[in-house]
Parts: sequence; structure tokens; C-alpha cells
Amino acid sequence: MNTHSDLPFLGITMGDPAGIGPEIIIKSLADPEIQNLCTPVVLGDLEILKKADLNSKLLHKLVLTDDLSCDFSNFPRGCLIRLSSLPPDVTELGHPTPDTGRAMETYINTGVDLALSGAIDALVTGPITKTGLKLAGSSFHGHTELIAHKTGSENFAMMMAGPRLKVVLTTIHIPLSQVPGQLTCREITRIINLTRDTLIARFGIPNPRLAVAGLNPHAGEQGMFGNEEADIILPAVIQARKKGVDITGPCPPDTVFFNAVEGRFDAVICMYHDQGLIPFKLVHFRDGVNTTIGLPIIRTSVDHGTAYDIAWKGIADPTSMKAAIKMAAVQAVNQKRHGNSNGN
Repeated sequence: MNTHSDLPFLGITMGDPAGIGPEIIIKSLADPEIQNLCTPVVLGDLEILKKADLNSKLLHKLVLTDDLSCDFSNFPRGCLIRLSSLPPDVTELGHPTPDTGRAMETYINTGVDLALSGAIDALVTGPITKTGLKLAGSSFHGHTELIAHKTGSENFAMMMAGPRLKVVLTTIHIPLSQVPGQLTCREITRIINLTRDTLIARFGIPNPRLAVAGLNPHAGEQGMFGNEEADIILPAVIQARKKGVDITGPCPPDTVFFNAVEGRFDAVICMYHDQGLIPFKLVHFRDGVNTTIGLPIIRTSVDHGTAYDIAWKGIADPTSMKAAIKMAAVQAVNQKRHGNSNGN
């Protein structure tokens, strides 16, 4: 691994030990390109990772430590923080348990603490399941809610990011029938401002070009197919323009993503989950990254689940984990250049 002291320290959580997280971490860190981008601080389980590291023999390069207060600069090749000691046969279960659920939550909580303290520059999270957290007694449904609560964040949003397309969601995991009632001018304005500020501070885009998707077919067609565009979305766009934001919309949803992929926009603000995720995964199914914007820490994640059906068969694709590590490193470098701690 690269030993340059100026590489960002990236905390990498193992995710569910029974899923593909351990395998894709080992495969990613064995890549010379990744080794030259960061100093990894892996948060996980030694025996589980040993089981995943049959071929690359990567683990002997990482210093094993149980000391959360240690100076990571003493480990230029990276380190493994042992946070659980699970029996290796949990990898054969194909499902989460209360023990694996507690372990995955511990990895996340520890990573957030290290990021808040400045010990690491960013956090990359491996795949977990809502079921695993529930079995562990957690009150959170996933990474985003847990990390937002732990960091005391209220102004945050979910961005799916790749080289060709970035989308930010105004509403996330709610029934489609509830979306119109959840949309407000104030909320869309918040998402617009947060997206613009994040693209500047963490993606190094000095003058972001934003597009806002309409809710209805043809962006309402002048009220023929709905009034949300005129009553809610357009006022937010006008308000942003008055503040100097380079923004277009509300745009017909059936064309805005094509224009973004063609390079006309740096990000598209979407009204609901599948409006953004369907085009995004069509373009970036393997190399997409989930990054939570608006947090006081940098957090990226793989754009897939635990994949129990293929876990521990040696066939898991590490592309999304590599992309998440790369994006975390880029954001960490840009944030230091920008001199801003939270991307706002």
C-alpha cells in the first residue's frame, strides 16, 4: 500500500458479517489503485475477514488494534480495528442474527465516533440489512437514520452519485400515494441549497448546474396533469435562481435524466425514490455510490445490499465498494481544500 502520509484516512465498516461485505472489502483493498488513494481503517471482525482473505493475503499488511484512541498515522498501510469476535460459521447462515446485527451497528457507531473526532477523514459503510438491525434491538431502519441521529443532523439528504449521473431525493422511503402530500416549497428549497453546497464543497464543482424534475408526466403540462409543478416546485426554483443558483426546472421527468447523463446538469433533484433510482441504476448499476449529504462527516456507501444468495462464494463484485472508497477519498480531499467541515 502507498505509505504517503497525506492520503486520507478512511474508516471502512464491514457491514453484515454474513453478507458480501467482508469479501468486497478484501477485494477492494487488494486493488493497487485503491491502495494509492487512501489509508484504510477497517472496522470489523478479524476471524471473519481472515475467512474472506484466502487469496490476497491482505490482512497481514494491516495492523491489528483494539485501541480506538491510537494515532492512525502510525499505520501507513492501514489497520484493522477488531470490534467483534463472532464464530466464523456465521458466514454460512445466509441471514442476519441478533449477534451479527449488534456487530454491524457497533461498526457503524464506532466509525461515526472516529469521524466526528477527526481521527478518520471519511466513513465508507458496507452493506447491512434493516432486519439485522431490528434483530439487534436497534430503533433505526438503516445507515442514514442511524448516522443522522448520532451526528445530530437534521439538514441531510440521500444522494446517489456516479461519474455520469447524480440524483438527490426529496422524499425517500414512503408510499407513492403519499409523495404529493409530502412535497413543500420549503423542503424542495432545502434540498436545492444542500445539493448545491455539497457539490461545491465535497465534489469540487465551483458552479453546479442543477435540474429539478417535475412530479407529473410532462411536468404537469401546464396543469393538465397536476398542479404540483406550478404550486410547489416552480416557486422553489424561482427562489433559488434569485439567490444565484444555476437551476433549471421543473423539467419533464422523461427527458431530464438523459440531459444530465449528456453532461448538461451536475445533479438532478428528484421528487420521489424510484423517480431517481430507476434511471440512476440503469446508468450506474455496478459503480453507483450512496452518499449522505449534509452530515458533519463524509459518508459514502455501496449501492447494493448484503446479497446473501451469493455471499461467501467468491463471486461478489467489489465495483461499488471501490467506487464508494474513491468517492470518499475525493470528498475528503475536496473538503480539506474548501476548508469546510460539513459540506454546507
